[in-house]
Amino acid sequence: MYGETLEIPCNNGAMKAEDILLTKWKYDKGEGLSGDLLVKQKYQDVIISATEEYEGRVSMAPNSSLILTAARLTDQRTFTCMVVAGADITEYPVNVVIYKAPAGLEISDNAQELEIGKLTKLGKCVAKDANPAANITWLKNNAPLVADGKGISIKASVLVDPATGLSSTISILEYSAKKEDTDAEFTCSTQHTVGAELVSSPVTLTITYTTENLVLQVIAQDPLVEGDNVTLKCVADGNPAPTAFIFHLKEELVKVENVNTYTITNVSRDTTGEYKCSLVDNPTLEASKDITVNYLDINLIPSGNIVKSAGEAMDVTLQIDSSGDYKVSWTKDNVKLDKEPKFTKLTYADSGVYECAPVIKQLSKLRGEDGTHKVLICEVEGSPKPAVSWSINGTSLDESPFLNGKIKHKITVVPTANLTVSCTVSNEFGVDSRTINVSSLIEEVRMDKQDQSDDNDQTKLVVGVVVGLLVATIVIGLAYWVYMKKSKQGSWKTGEKENGSSEEEKKLEEKVEENSQKAEV
Repeated sequence: MYGETLEIPCNNGAMKAEDILLTKWKYDKGEGLSGDLLVKQKYQDVIISATEEYEGRVSMAPNSSLILTAARLTDQRTFTCMVVAGADITEYPVNVVIYKAPAGLEISDNAQELEIGKLTKLGKCVAKDANPAANITWLKNNAPLVADGKGISIKASVLVDPATGLSSTISILEYSAKKEDTDAEFTCSTQHTVGAELVSSPVTLTITYTTENLVLQVIAQDPLVEGDNVTLKCVADGNPAPTAFIFHLKEELVKVENVNTYTITNVSRDTTGEYKCSLVDNPTLEASKDITVNYLDINLIPSGNIVKSAGEAMDVTLQIDSSGDYKVSWTKDNVKLDKEPKFTKLTYADSGVYECAPVIKQLSKLRGEDGTHKVLICEVEGSPKPAVSWSINGTSLDESPFLNGKIKHKITVVPTANLTVSCTVSNEFGVDSRTINVSSLIEEVRMDKQDQSDDNDQTKLVVGVVVGLLVATIVIGLAYWVYMKKSKQGSWKTGEKENGSSEEEKKLEEKVEENSQKAEV
């Protein structure tokens, strides 16, 4: 190996020192000439005669082998061991070959990106200072690439260092990329005559291509119901990806930049329809998707706790407005009925609790007494007992007892921004949902400060109204007293009318007294 110490054997080391009278090493200088290196006679020391490039580099081992240090490429020649034993003179020539593995393998001058279908220089792979010259193989994802004269071109060359004689192999790869080459790893390798295989560090390139296909994705809860939010996402297969899109909503076009999504909040049944997206720089390329918002409106007439007499008739009407197919079932006292109940003539056996899907009767909000939170209240009717859920997390959950098919569910929230909150109720017969807008407490505090002066004016107005009511009551009382005084001066024709007047007088007096009390309050 290049640079190592070389031991050149004499007759493969089979010589016996006691039989040898003289040993001499020489080398082939070329053109039929030879050069002496050293000689050793029996019972004498080695005499070194080497000059020029071998001076100070040669010695002889006890078994007559020639020791040559710091092997060079110029040492690739024939060395001869001449041995005199008795009357015989024998020569043993040895041909020396020096190997050197490449100093390294690396890809340089590599492109940063490749365009689909265009033959482009991908990079240059160099195997430095080898002997013999290295052969380089290009690989994509560890699979060898072979030049085909079309999409793959490989050009190799060898440079020889005049000082050392070592060879450097240079291989240039030109490549026409495909879309599937995205994230592909390119490497180069060499397997030298001696030593292990060398593989370069991988190179990953950006593959650029225009958008050919769009896909519109709908990101939402399933099933999608009123009050939910829907995010439209426009996915393009171009690289680099487009940065501007147009979303085709039902009645408008919305342009977005540096994002590929658009969110529709608080959807309703009117949101149902076809939606599209397209590229700003290529409006003809578009994708579409249908969105369906599910809803189920139920109105039971009559509802609640109903009291009827035996023998009476009672009409029951269940009005349903739904976005899709639905199935209605009834139960009485937790027992499922085979058909819809009819009450043409009520009997005592008809008494019981009849159940169907839940419905939200009211969704309201209150501001906390300390002004630091809000209380959301969802009032529900349904049977069996509906499950209640909210679209946000709250604290201090409070649920009233389930009585007469009714339940009231409360949560406490501290909104730091304007929110749209939904309450969803469900049981085995159906689902209902409502939304309510909840404003930020920070915003309300600011508005309260602005309204303080207005509140003072309103207080003055209320006081004025109360004083006015007091005066009006006094006037009415005085007028009534005058009227009654004059009326008592006449007479009634019958005792019945007289009694009637007395009752009427009592009612009027009670009314006056009632108005007087309200005014005082």
